[in-house]
Amino acid sequence: MLRSVHASRACVWLALAFAAFGAGARADESARPSPEAVLDARYRLVLDLVRHTATYTPPVASRAFAYLGVIGYEATASGRQDMATLAGQLHDLKTLPQREPGAYDEALALDAALSSATRRFFDNTGPTGQRAMKAMDAKFSPVVAAGLPADVVARSQAYGRALTAAVSDWADGDGRNEIANMGFPMEYKLKDGPEHWRPTSDIALQQKPLLPDWGDNRTFATPMGETCDLPPPHSFSTSADSDFYRDAKEVDDISLHMTAEQKAIARFWSDDPMLSTTPPGHWIQLAIQASDKLDLPVDKRVDLMARLGVATADSFITCWRAKFQYDLVRPLTYIRAHIDPDFTPLIITPPFPEYPSAHSVQSGAAVAVLTRFFGENFAYDDASHVADGLPPRHFASFAAAAQEAAMSRLYGGIHFRWAAEQGLVQGRCVGRYANALKTRK
Repeated sequence: MLRSVHASRACVWLALAFAAFGAGARADESARPSPEAVLDARYRLVLDLVRHTATYTPPVASRAFAYLGVIGYEATASGRQDMATLAGQLHDLKTLPQREPGAYDEALALDAALSSATRRFFDNTGPTGQRAMKAMDAKFSPVVAAGLPADVVARSQAYGRALTAAVSDWADGDGRNEIANMGFPMEYKLKDGPEHWRPTSDIALQQKPLLPDWGDNRTFATPMGETCDLPPPHSFSTSADSDFYRDAKEVDDISLHMTAEQKAIARFWSDDPMLSTTPPGHWIQLAIQASDKLDLPVDKRVDLMARLGVATADSFITCWRAKFQYDLVRPLTYIRAHIDPDFTPLIITPPFPEYPSAHSVQSGAAVAVLTRFFGENFAYDDASHVADGLPPRHFASFAAAAQEAAMSRLYGGIHFRWAAEQGLVQGRCVGRYANALKTRK
């Protein structure tokens, strides 16, 4: 059922895209989409692919967004004198292809780069996703190329594809091309002691944690190793006068006396895999909305998407390293054992350790980037879940949205307050490294 629902969403969006950009339009340059429209169209397809590609849990989705962001950025930057390459700035990315002499079309080079990048980083999507990618290449790309000289078409598309091939070779070095068994290890030994993580699901696959070695991945901009580390969580204790017990009691009390607003917040930010674009995709959607609101030119859009992809990808790597360093028990396990055996959180507890909150880390990182581009008081309505039946939520700033995203995990009953608060701190640290990338000469 999920696949059929998501398939219909993708097909509906593709139909709208083709109608807007050339299905039935005159095949001349005046009907061609701008580079901004190409970027928007390609990212909207990717967001739908994330929704119905089974292995695209939030960490995996963040990786794809980072590589796509780099490819889109370089496709545009390579044709401008005022933009600097990310080669030499991102870890192990030493060189990228140079453009051959001759004329290029920027929209077409960007389309070819993102088309081949989507096929590369979603090569394991299901039949519906494969059909959607093929359909877009067959119907959308010819509109982008309409009216252009044959040599410009060949040169622009060849460069876009060569760029993806080079970034793909670089991506191979992070060791994450294959996600076996949905990301759950075949063998994993749980740590001894009641303070450590225990499975919170009856599903057989989830008796081991998701992607336990994700924290060993190569980062993009954040220095490798012990960077953006967090203080240890509160000391584990079952004593009723301990901080740990009081923090767990807060989670239970909120669950028992939730307001309608707290429920709405928890559900709005849940962003579950296969039911949404995932948490990093949520921030990508907000970046698109804000860019459209201000009608940003393509050079600023690709800069934003590259930094946002890098920030969220690095945030998951950094967060996962901390999660499995501390391997802390989830509120669900602790509360049922020591406070309330009938405790039932509003949302499902994810299958990995508690500290810090990944939602919070990646929200802090994303907001650092978004605030850099749009300012500290950029007010907006988040319409990311309108198609899913959830009304827009208004925010006075991106920082306010990140704070709400973090607290949503407390309201949902799956994180302690300090896991959310410290997660935001870690995320802001990661975001500073993405913001430090030099994109202008």
